[in-house]
Amino acid sequence: MDNIVDSLNKAYEKFVLASANVLEAKESAGGQKALLTDVALENFKEKWELFRVACDQAEEFVESVKQRIGSECLVDEATGLTTSTGNSGQVAAVGAATSLPPISAVRLEQMSRAVRWLVIELQRGSGVAAGSVHSSSTGFDARFSEDSTQ
Repeated sequence: MDNIVDSLNKAYEKFVLASANVLEAKESAGGQKALLTDVALENFKEKWELFRVACDQAEEFVESVKQRIGSECLVDEATGLTTSTGNSGQVAAVGAATSLPPISAVRLEQMSRAVRWLVIELQRGSGVAAGSVHSSSTGFDARFSEDSTQ
């Protein structure tokens, strides 16, 4: 993360310096078009693009961290565990205050795979073939042994 912040900071500093160079070149040319101004503008455009790339990379990193945190929170919520920091600074697992019973992380992963598989099938346009989902009128999926015990 530090290298992303450093990269963004350096790109920003170079961008600001290039903008200052454009203003100085324009002022020294008396507001008229000059070769020095054109060179400064080209450098400015280059630094602007580099700054935009650095911003995009930082944004991608932030999005990936947000997704990771969201996934971890989902697993914690689904498994009934949340973390809290006590007075001693130690992190302790605490049962989540939800009305749903907690499920195991393994079960959550199984359900997640099943959903991903169904999404892929739907995106292919094939839909779900008859008999490919093994469910009964009791409302459980026979592929998961935990469902049959509920």
